[in-house]
Amino acid sequence: MNDANTNFQSIAPDVKIGKDVKIFKFVNLYGCTIDDGSKIGSFVEIQKNAKIGKNCKISSHTFICEGVEIEDSVFVGHGVMFINDLYPRATNEDGSMQTDTDWQVVKTTIKEGVSIGSGATILGGITIGKKAIVGAGAVVTKDVPEGAIVVGNPAKVIRNI
Repeated sequence: MNDANTNFQSIAPDVKIGKDVKIFKFVNLYGCTIDDGSKIGSFVEIQKNAKIGKNCKISSHTFICEGVEIEDSVFVGHGVMFINDLYPRATNEDGSMQTDTDWQVVKTTIKEGVSIGSGATILGGITIGKKAIVGAGAVVTKDVPEGAIVVGNPAKVIRNI
């Protein structure tokens, strides 16, 4: 981690950072784990209980929410959004603000060697298989098979690698 950038970073004390991790300016990290050799671009937020594997590249303006597990050697393009709640609400039936106890995190798994193009949206509760490619701007609403290339909204397999 480059100490010159730390005054432009918000990294909570509960973040676990491996060896040779590079974190650029203007990031927000809390309660997450980032393994050895990964790079985290500017304007990235990674929430509690999210896990980033070894040698991953998380490009700028990406949001990785609680419940997302990214395995080793994954590329995440610019502005990728992960979702962990299939039915989000701000308030409960009685009008009170929802808290962590009012909903359940939906787990998402990104397997080893996956590439996710810029601007993609990854819905919660899915698995993207090993070495799959998600095209730029795709909206992934269901599991992606290993080695598949998916594009579109909703994302559909166009071929296999």
